[in-house]
Amino acid sequence: MAEIETSRLKKRKRKFIKRSTRVDLTPMVDLGFLLITFFVFTTTMSVKTAMNINMPIDKDGIKDDVCESCVLTVLLEKDNRIIYYKGAAENNPEIKQTGYAPAEIRKVLMDKMYKVEKMRGKKESFILIIKPTAASSFKNFVDITDEATICNIKRYYIDEIKYADKQILEKNFY
Repeated sequence: MAEIETSRLKKRKRKFIKRSTRVDLTPMVDLGFLLITFFVFTTTMSVKTAMNINMPIDKDGIKDDVCESCVLTVLLEKDNRIIYYKGAAENNPEIKQTGYAPAEIRKVLMDKMYKVEKMRGKKESFILIIKPTAASSFKNFVDITDEATICNIKRYYIDEIKYADKQILEKNFY
């Protein structure tokens, strides 16, 4: 094996020049303020707002031809309950209750639509009347309109609770 003689090589010592390290944090501070400003603006701009529903004013009354057997009235109640009846409230209809699950309200809507189609010959004769109570939530309203869209209901109306509806609720559920 070969040997290296170290005595002949000159040893050099390198001197390191020590400089003071200075880190400029100005860009980091600018970035921090930009991020804080962004998050403050986005949180204040995304405030929840309620959606207004503009209802038309009926001056001349209802001019829509509606057969009583083609109508299903849905009363939206508290605790995610739906109370529904067929026909007019003044004629002491049979009152039933269901929920928002697809197996519940969707089945009711599809059955009624099938019966109207069988009786009238077309599904478009079916009319859904939605009456939210003060105890119901906006989520309930959105859920029932979603179900109307899923079931392909062409005509549905949003109405206020009338005196006859209040009587039905008090007589059967309170």
